[in-house]
Amino acid sequence: MKNIIHRVLTAILLAGIFLRELVVSSIAVARSVLGERDAASSAIIAVPVTLKTRAGVTTLANCVTLTPGTTSLHVSEDMETLYIHVLDAPSSETVIADIKNTFEARIKEIEG
Repeated sequence: MKNIIHRVLTAILLAGIFLRELVVSSIAVARSVLGERDAASSAIIAVPVTLKTRAGVTTLANCVTLTPGTTSLHVSEDMETLYIHVLDAPSSETVIADIKNTFEARIKEIEG
């Protein structure tokens, strides 16, 4: 019972984190489109995934795609790599760390 409550609370936390990322990313994309920033440095990045289930990988891919400025392109057959396109990537390491620390960490907790 305690495990289920923890998973539900983590899912609510993930939803809050997603909403925060949605707002922050929307503002960044708007600034980029309206020309307030220098030219964006887009990139395709391979993000290593350590989630256990297809549902977890699908949730991660959806979180990435629904966040403005990023799009999931492909998941490798072994489900260990998620390929994404990023509108403005300061560095691939930064993007990977952001995804792992925001979305993947919470999805792992929900998976159990």
